[in-house]
Amino acid sequence: MPAGRPRTFDADKALDHALKVFWRKGYEGASLDDLTAAMRINRPSLYAAFGNKESLFRKALDRYQDRASAYMRSALGQPTARKFVEHLLRGSADALSSAGQPRGCLIVQGALTCGDDADCVRRELIARRLSSEAAIRKRLKRAAAEGDLPRGTNPAELAGFIATVIHGMSVQAASGATRGQLRKIAATALRAWPD
Repeated sequence: MPAGRPRTFDADKALDHALKVFWRKGYEGASLDDLTAAMRINRPSLYAAFGNKESLFRKALDRYQDRASAYMRSALGQPTARKFVEHLLRGSADALSSAGQPRGCLIVQGALTCGDDADCVRRELIARRLSSEAAIRKRLKRAAAEGDLPRGTNPAELAGFIATVIHGMSVQAASGATRGQLRKIAATALRAWPD
């Protein structure tokens, strides 16, 4: 079988451009015309390199998580539960308000804007959000087992609270909250730390 024509575009750069379109417009709001224009490719090239729109979205979502959750990986390495949560909240505030990218969180915003026609995408976004909360819960359960949380603290409830604060910060960022405002929200949440 003869080989196809070689790609004349950088697939990584094209994926970065698609990611920003999905982030700004959501899965359903991003048309194929929007995507191909931003990626600087035609539809046949998009399909050949990335598959259909849903497949492209999933690849963009993987790229987003690899980059945007670097602060989560760093937070998990902190020596105490409080330092972990402090690092996580501050990292979230900074990531949600980074210059040069859309504001807020693609996963949170995307799940809020998906309609019935994109239910499989909405379920995927919810599953990824729940996976992040599970990582927080796992770290806090370890802290409880090590005696690093006050006796009687429920790690699952604390993880739910922290995840809710982060998701709320995402909505605030998408609505225009500054990095300073988001850091103040993080600091307020830390004042609720169990004694």
